[in-house]
Amino acid sequence: MALVRPVKFRHNAAISIAALVAFLGAVPVATARWYLAPILLVPALVAIWGWRAGTDADGDGVRVRALAGTRRIPWSRITGLAPDDRGRVHATLDGGTVVRLPAVGRADLPRLVAAGGGDLAASGDLAASGELATGGELATGGDRATGGDPAGGDGEPAAEAAGPTAQQPSQ
Repeated sequence: MALVRPVKFRHNAAISIAALVAFLGAVPVATARWYLAPILLVPALVAIWGWRAGTDADGDGVRVRALAGTRRIPWSRITGLAPDDRGRVHATLDGGTVVRLPAVGRADLPRLVAAGGGDLAASGDLAASGELATGGELATGGDRATGGDPAGGDGEPAAEAAGPTAQQPSQ
């Protein structure tokens, strides 16, 4: 099995820089009266969120990081990956729960799947449902393609795959 490097997805650093500028701009207002001091918390929390929030993926699973917590999801629990209409990627878990993957966009799906040991190059087919099917356990080799027609022809559900795969964005 090939070595899979962990991949980190983070929000743009401009968010933290803008929050720092907002913090500096809020200092004169916050120091004018004692009861205005909590105003400084808003840009500080935005800066911390922008620096911390994101998604880490490796061969074992996905780590979803938020402002105040972290959630580890093994690949065996992820049954599908799908972008929404705004391009944000969501993971569907085996219990039907949908988890948004912060800082992961539609264009990042190939890197996310590759970090899990999947192979998009081998999967030319798309899931007919528009969702990325995964079979739970990661396979060490073979085709991880999903079933279905890329043109969305027959409408049959996708066949279970051996590992994480991704839908190519429609153009």
